[in-house]
Amino acid sequence: MPSRMDIDPLEMKEHLGWIILADVLGDCEDFRFRLVGTRVTDYFGRDITGKTLSESYASYGPAALKMALAVYRKVARDRVVLRTFGKAGWLRQDFLEFDQLFLPLSNDGMRANMVMSAFTFDARRQALKTRPR
Repeated sequence: MPSRMDIDPLEMKEHLGWIILADVLGDCEDFRFRLVGTRVTDYFGRDITGKTLSESYASYGPAALKMALAVYRKVARDRVVLRTFGKAGWLRQDFLEFDQLFLPLSNDGMRANMVMSAFTFDARRQALKTRPR
């Protein structure tokens, strides 16, 4: 697993708006959002930087929170790369489609202490779907 230090933000400057960094809390009980890119913040309609995943997803209901925790836990505990995609029905906005890649990061190469994800959606496609006909 790469560490956070292996990632140079200057090399990713044009993509930082799509990036999320979350610290693993305890034994994957929860995750705290250390960095949430501006494009992700725009997508969600609020800034969740500094909040835990549980705090951030609670308003979407127990099923959405359970799903989000399961994804982050799978990446951190199993130290695997994971891709999720689909419609954002859990945001009560079925017209929004997303694609997200999750990567475990580790300080010691053994235990994931952070999860980095790249999040995106096709804004042009969303604009076409939301236009009145």
